[in-house]
Amino acid sequence: MLGIQRARILAAITELVREQGVAGITVAHIVGRSGVSRRTFYDLFTDRDDCLLAAFEQALGRAAAVVLPAYAGTGSVVGRAAARATVARANGSADPWEARIRDGLAALLGFLDEDPASGGLLVVDALAAERPVLERRARVVETLIDAVNQGGARPHGGPGRRPKRIVAEGTVGAVLAIVHSRLSGRDPKPLVGLLNQLMGMIVLPYRGEEAAERELGRPAPKPRKRPQPAPADPLRELDMRLTYRTVRVLQAIAELGGQGSHPSSREVADASGITDQGQMSKLLWRLDHLGLIANGADGHVRGEPNAWSLTPRGEQVQKAIRAQTGR
Repeated sequence: MLGIQRARILAAITELVREQGVAGITVAHIVGRSGVSRRTFYDLFTDRDDCLLAAFEQALGRAAAVVLPAYAGTGSVVGRAAARATVARANGSADPWEARIRDGLAALLGFLDEDPASGGLLVVDALAAERPVLERRARVVETLIDAVNQGGARPHGGPGRRPKRIVAEGTVGAVLAIVHSRLSGRDPKPLVGLLNQLMGMIVLPYRGEEAAERELGRPAPKPRKRPQPAPADPLRELDMRLTYRTVRVLQAIAELGGQGSHPSSREVADASGITDQGQMSKLLWRLDHLGLIANGADGHVRGEPNAWSLTPRGEQVQKAIRAQTGR
């Protein structure tokens, strides 16, 4: 149950930060947006800043799940590692470092376009957070600098002195500044449209003008359509607080219904582990009253077992529970 509440809290603070920035957000704002109690909030987080750090980590995990496979050549943004050499030769280059950077950057820009709330937290709003978030963000930036600095292993023009690390620091800083500016705009254009220009900036000090011009001359990547705003969270619209028992009852009805049956009250009780018959009746009544479940035996002969199933609204709530708990 706490997994659901935690997910709702993290979604709420991410939305609030995107809308209002970090400074003015309080625990009262977070619990109001998420629909959880203040007590539940403090069961999960020490304070607002602890919650913000958890939201930053969640956003970072989402970004990493997209960017790292692309950078390693196991994603689908540009292609797998085995195809990179052929693609590079066709474009006048056989530089695996350049291909990795391009794949990773393309994946990152695509992620920022598709999830601007998480992207805004990572790139823009984290800068206004307290030290734990700033330190975590700084470690991420150091990782990006290391990735770019690897390009200095082969200076352009043949043997010679490799650029110092400060060149990579300046390059990453410049890219982040441009992305920061776009994400801070009221109506930012798709970031993926900057891919060629940003790549030109990155490769210039390491591979020279010819490589930079090659990046600028590539076909412009096609931006994906911005996702439509997500529908309202059905869990927030409930006129009740979800408890562990109500979640178990919904899950039991969903699971038994998935087996092709309409379970009786007794079968739901057994599947959900609730032994108190009076409590079971109250839970079923509340869920029925809220329009989350329906009794197919209504109007039948008295004494006939109930036959419970999820309503369309109940199915939406059940899907939201699964999405937020991973179950």
